[in-house]
Amino acid sequence: SMIFTLVLTALAADASAQASRSRGSHAMRMNRIAPLSSRLAANPVVMPRRPFLAPKCETEATVEWKGALSSSALTGDVKTVFNINDISKILPHRYPFLLVDKVVEYEAGKRAVGVKSITMNEPQFTGHFPDNPIMPGVMQIEALAQLAGIVCLQMEGASPGSTFYFAGVDGVKWKRPVIPGDSLVMEVEITNWKPKFGICKATGKAYVDGNLALDIKEMTFALVK
Repeated sequence: SMIFTLVLTALAADASAQASRSRGSHAMRMNRIAPLSSRLAANPVVMPRRPFLAPKCETEATVEWKGALSSSALTGDVKTVFNINDISKILPHRYPFLLVDKVVEYEAGKRAVGVKSITMNEPQFTGHFPDNPIMPGVMQIEALAQLAGIVCLQMEGASPGSTFYFAGVDGVKWKRPVIPGDSLVMEVEITNWKPKFGICKATGKAYVDGNLALDIKEMTFALVK
């Protein structure tokens, strides 16, 4: 009984000592915090406000405005030798298969430069292709053949308005697609003409915006007599 009483007394004393130390530590922490709180109250810290930044927007590169007159003047030095009415008197083709709009250079019996303007209104684009209109390659060849026909049908042994047939084509290379909005600038050169048999051979090239679109090593035509 005496031993039990001594144990309880010792435990009580130990608990009292721990409580005293805890109160002392708490008082020390409060003493450290209190001056800081006092200083903050006396001199409140004002955080600088971050300025509002508008979202960045990508600006388009500055483009020099040239206008319609300047763009039109790019072809001001190009003279029309044969317009569409003249061509209709030479070629037997008609809409929708007349594929030369004008001739801008012409050397009788030898060569010519012609232009075909590609537009979305042409019937082939309803199916070639509905969502990706491209001028069929065979029609590009046909356009060059018609330009060669403009030269051939004005040579000795032929007559304007006559019919000539495609007899062969060799060495055809397409370099890029031709689409609505393009101007197909074509050049042909007659390499051989036999009036007795009505056989003509020619080479041809076609360009879009100065870039080669079609190159033909040789075309052969037969004039219907």
